Amino acid sequence: MYRKFISTIVAILLNVAMFSHNLDMHQLKLHEWDLNNHQKVKASLLMVKHNEVYLQLSDNITIHYPLSSFSAKDQAYIIKRYTAIEQLNAQIETPTVSSPISKPSFNFLRAGIITVILLVIWAIIYLRFKIVQLKYLNYFLIVGLVSVGYSFTSNYIRRINSTSNPISVDSAFTPFKPNIVTHWDNNYFYVESQGIPTTHAMMTGITGWQQQVPIPQCYIGSNAWSIPLNPVIASVPVPVNPSHFSRGAIAIAVNGIAIFNPYTNTGVDAYLDGQLDNWGGHCGRADDYHYHTAPLHLYGTTSKTLPIAYGLDGYAVYGSYEPDGSSMKSLDTNHGHYGTNGVYHYHGTATAPYMIGNMVGQITEDTTHQIIPQASANPIRPAGTPLKGAVITSCIANGTNGYILSYTLNGQTYKVSYSWTSNGVYTFNFISPGGTTTSNYNGFKPCILTQGVKSDNTSKNKIQIYPNFL
Repeated sequence: MYRKFISTIVAILLNVAMFSHNLDMHQLKLHEWDLNNHQKVKASLLMVKHNEVYLQLSDNITIHYPLSSFSAKDQAYIIKRYTAIEQLNAQIETPTVSSPISKPSFNFLRAGIITVILLVIWAIIYLRFKIVQLKYLNYFLIVGLVSVGYSFTSNYIRRINSTSNPISVDSAFTPFKPNIVTHWDNNYFYVESQGIPTTHAMMTGITGWQQQVPIPQCYIGSNAWSIPLNPVIASVPVPVNPSHFSRGAIAIAVNGIAIFNPYTNTGVDAYLDGQLDNWGGHCGRADDYHYHTAPLHLYGTTSKTLPIAYGLDGYAVYGSYEPDGSSMKSLDTNHGHYGTNGVYHYHGTATAPYMIGNMVGQITEDTTHQIIPQASANPIRPAGTPLKGAVITSCIANGTNGYILSYTLNGQTYKVSYSWTSNGVYTFNFISPGGTTTSNYNGFKPCILTQGVKSDNTSKNKIQIYPNFL
């Protein structure tokens, strides 16, 4: 009885240990990189995107440099590695949206190692205690082997990540074409736009104005918004709060407008602080228009069964309805849940956290607290400062290349009438009851959206830009 008890306890403890832990044989391989400024950096190659090389340091911090910053030898090495990865990706057919419980993968090597260890322990116990009746030990050996197999397969099932069908993703953006353009490769779905909404006005209703105005941006080419097509569930979701993602976007709306953290870079809720217009947006320090809350108003243009946005972690954002058209189910702490297809998605609401409570998918946050890669705005003038007491009453088109923004302050009406030329000259007229002040700025040349054809002859929207832009 004593021997049976000992063997039972050992088997149970062994099974629990094997079931609870995962073998991770991967170790970060560091390469010493030579930069043109004679600086040396030890890091692993993470990815290459638009001639920007992303490296991961030993402490998991991600840094990035232009490809041209590396020595000729390292540039050749990077290009060789990148080309090999691209060739491998090109051999993989893009699958449809999959469930996280489909086709579990079994790691035979690791399971085999654990099986051998179990057999060795079984033999030691048998020889040490000279057990004659082995039925109990055999029983726990079988349980142990089953547990090992289940731990590897079920762990994969829990951690498998959906691959988004780009055609399905594209359907969410279709209602807003041709004002945006989309295309994709094996890794990312790209959204190109001018960052200006076409189905609603802007700026009206703002009571906490930063003296910024909407100027079309060129989120095109290498500066397009990037949505991962192979999202990966993070082991620990990163919270969307004043400490994280205080710079840049966390999502892109299906009309091509970026969506920022609900908290501004000063740590305040932009909506509660009166900084947002009637559509949940305002302009940043680069005069770039973007949202800070879920753009639920887009359902006036699109279908309730389609997403209204995509997080930069690759997961879709829906509104008050589920993808099948039913009413929104209860949300988890991340402000979303798994759908009936087993794929995670977020939901937008009218109250905080408005859209994404925590980034469920794996993302890379750089030292400036923004997700990379992502598009960036291009300022043409110094950033403004808060104008206390100002209330924006309208923002209307000023021809085809400008706007007239009106606001009230201390009972009087003021206007900012501004426009730009095809050569990138921006003229601002600040109109007050006492007169008009004019300022000119030399900035980037505007871009326009046109229709084009991909090299594989499939339809694709492309961007036509003025010469020498960027």
